[in-house]
Formats: sequence, structure tokens, C-alpha cells
Amino acid sequence: MSELLVTADGPVLRVVFNRPAQHNALTWAMWDGLYDACERADADPAIKLLVLSGAGGRAFVAGTDIGQFSEFTDGADGVAYERKVQRIIDRLERVKVPTMAVVQGYCVGGGLVVAAACDLRLAVPGARFGAPIAKTLGNCLSMNTYSLLVHHLGPARTLDMLLRARMYTAEEAHAAGFAAELCDLDELPARQAGIEERLLSHAPLSMWAVKEAVRRLRVANLPDGDDIVTTVFGSDDFHAAVPAFLAKEKMAWRGR
Repeated sequence: MSELLVTADGPVLRVVFNRPAQHNALTWAMWDGLYDACERADADPAIKLLVLSGAGGRAFVAGTDIGQFSEFTDGADGVAYERKVQRIIDRLERVKVPTMAVVQGYCVGGGLVVAAACDLRLAVPGARFGAPIAKTLGNCLSMNTYSLLVHHLGPARTLDMLLRARMYTAEEAHAAGFAAELCDLDELPARQAGIEERLLSHAPLSMWAVKEAVRRLRVANLPDGDDIVTTVFGSDDFHAAVPAFLAKEKMAWRGR
């Protein structure tokens, strides 16, 4: 079965991350498939809405598959990875129709970034949001991702989430404005359908205009961060942390 399910449901293009046994952790092929889904949404005039969700109910997306980081040899690999992710996240953010992430369970790391690049987020009480890399891999995020999180959460919450490796509850995400809607699991189908119906009834160009204006405001002064990524992904800590994480061993951080 495909790791990424992309289907047109009338005017709605539905993308389902489909590795439930791995909490829908993203493979390189899934990242590429997300880019292709964005292309499809813009190429088909019948598509008026893009909706992302995770299979299995335990996770939206629990980050990028950690095993793939075993291939990295130096900081340049980290830069290449973050540029690849930024290209896809930028494409998702630029989709002309409204985009919505429907979040059940873990929305972590790369999954948090994907959700943040969507226009709206609908969550259930069991959802958890975060990027606990300070206690797992010892890597870092791209400047674009930091910008997205500060844009949605503000600098104080972003620092709190990342420095303390905190997982925000759905209630905290809703209070912060990150989750536009919060509903019980049994209410999710009806609430999702109601949001979709409302968006489909609105003026497409008006919605595109606000999406594009907000995106341009966010990226207007986005600085380069390749030096940060090179330093962290090229560190001894990161290269020791990946095998330690995969072996479920405790990591002793050295700061170099």
C-alpha cells in the first residue's frame, strides 16, 4: 500500500500520510509526494481545498524517519536536507487553495512543520505538538522553520517548546491560536465537514489574497541560516545521537 494516499474527493484533494505503524514518519518519497500533491492541487481547476491527515489515529506525522539520518556524513548533508524540506514546505505554503491539517495524535518535528505551513489546523484533545530535538537527536531546524513557529506561536512559546523539548497539548495549541479548532474525536467528522463546506463556499481569490499576503509578510526579512545548520548537523553530538536514538540508548551530550 502507498505510504502517501492522494485522492480527489469532489473539490477536495485529500492527502493521507499512511505509515501508521511508524506513526506516519516521513520518508524521502513521502516528502516528494507531498510536493507533487501541491502541484496537483494548483494544476486542477476543480480542486478548491487541500486537506492533510494521518492514518491510524495515533499520529498526524511523527517527523522525518530517523533512520534516513544515518546516511548523513557532515554538515553539508544537513543543509541539503533542510533545503529539500524548505522547498516542499514553501510549495505547501504557496498552494493557491486553502489548506487544512487534521491532527490526531503526534504532530512532531517534520509533522509540526507541515501542519504549520497549512492555513488552518483542526485538532482533537489527544493531539500533541512539538519538536523535542534537544533531547533526541541534537539537531536543529531551518531558519524557515524557526520563522514559521515564531510566526504562529511567538518567540516566547517557540523558545519554551524547543528549549525544554516540550510537547504542547491540543488545548495549549488551541489557546495559542495554532489550532484553529479543537473538538472531541466523535465530533471530528462533522466539524471537519463543516469547515470544508464553509471554505468551499467562499470567494477563491479573496482567500488566495490573504494567504499570499500573510506568507509574504512572514518571509519578507527571512535571514540565511545555513551556518547554523552546518554547525549542528556536522557536530559529533548529532552523529552520535542518531544511532543512540535508533538503539534506544541514552545520549551523553558533549556540546561539540
